[in-house]
Amino acid sequence: MKEAYLWSAADGAVLCGLCAHRCRIADGDRGLCGVRENRGGTLYSLVYGKLISRAVDPIEKKPLYHFLPGTVTYSIATEGCNFFCDFCQNWQISQMTHGDVTILGEDASPREIAVDAERRGCRSIAYTYTEPTIFFEFAYDTAKIAREMGLKNIFVTNGYQTPETIERMAGVIDAANVDLKAYSDDFYRERCRARLAPVLKAIKMMHEKGIFLEITTLIVPGENDDTDDLKRLAEFVVSVSPEIPWHVSRFHPQYKQTDKEWTPSDTIFAALEIGRAAGLKYLYAGNLPAGKYENTYCPDCGELVIERSGFSSRATGLVGARCRRCGTELNIVVTG
Repeated sequence: MKEAYLWSAADGAVLCGLCAHRCRIADGDRGLCGVRENRGGTLYSLVYGKLISRAVDPIEKKPLYHFLPGTVTYSIATEGCNFFCDFCQNWQISQMTHGDVTILGEDASPREIAVDAERRGCRSIAYTYTEPTIFFEFAYDTAKIAREMGLKNIFVTNGYQTPETIERMAGVIDAANVDLKAYSDDFYRERCRARLAPVLKAIKMMHEKGIFLEITTLIVPGENDDTDDLKRLAEFVVSVSPEIPWHVSRFHPQYKQTDKEWTPSDTIFAALEIGRAAGLKYLYAGNLPAGKYENTYCPDCGELVIERSGFSSRATGLVGARCRRCGTELNIVVTG
């Protein structure tokens, strides 16, 4: 256990300030995430250093296509999540703490993680698979050591952080892929037991704080594939920056949605065209062979600058972060 960050006492209970649920937790109880517990008026993280998963991944798997493309990242997770999505693609580890009091995981220290990442030739550490906000203490302590060693830090997140948490992330977390699940508050309430507005606020604030952003939307047939909602979602991303890459991913039946069909590929491509019409410059399809929607093209001259197949990539048209043909500087981080 480790005393939690960002909490306060409140008449015998504690208020957790990490995520937008802002749980009020009575003595002996846990927050909605299931991994933060009030013990005698002090809030503790129960998953500090308890890794449920670790692996070396292509950074494209996060997915991050514009941040250190072609490199590998050291991915870690603890169990648990502050969302309850019935279509979760990592439900075996993210939903473990909902209804179970047992905390599982392999013991590891922040320095051990950073040293192992460097030893394995990784340029970054990704806090991923589950929701990194719920193991923020461990992620933050690891990220600080990693930065001292010259490694970058990445959150793959649902974007439900409070402004206080994002203030702490700034200058320590270098990049994030935020899962913007829909542009519908009803969808968030009914499918995730959360709200849309805090996610939109977090995306804006991360961008303002200089955290490199990419956005992912998993399209679940009949749930979040409404054309008008997708248009509003794309317009929101453009309002933050048209340079933000948008990944539209194919759903496959999982968890409590095994009765659903795979997302039709035409639905994915139609969503990407909505993004193009809204003014987004970089558009990608996920979880299916996608041809041109796997590659990166210069938005000015159309030159193929990064060619991809699955999770492998090859920079064919870049000089640094500039287009080899026309010299346009692209929103791609290739060094650091």
